[in-house]
Amino acid sequence: MPYDSDERRCRVVTRREGPLLVEGQVDITLEDGTVVPSDRFRVALCTCRRGRAYPWCDTSHRRSDPPRRPAGAAPPS
Repeated sequence: MPYDSDERRCRVVTRREGPLLVEGQVDITLEDGTVVPSDRFRVALCTCRRGRAYPWCDTSHRRSDPPRRPAGAAPPS
């Protein structure tokens, strides 16, 4: 989708073992097609899928068990 200069771009910050931080207003489309809007200045989106508030991060990634690796990813060396 091309960038429309009339709309403000949002910024996404990635973290190795944490959520995606999205700065700016955003609409999140879930797998089932449901759209979840957020008007907050910054939201944290879950990437570990351990949380109960998906798609929002509830810091469940901080548990002591090891983080999940994407399928096919090599173990850390």
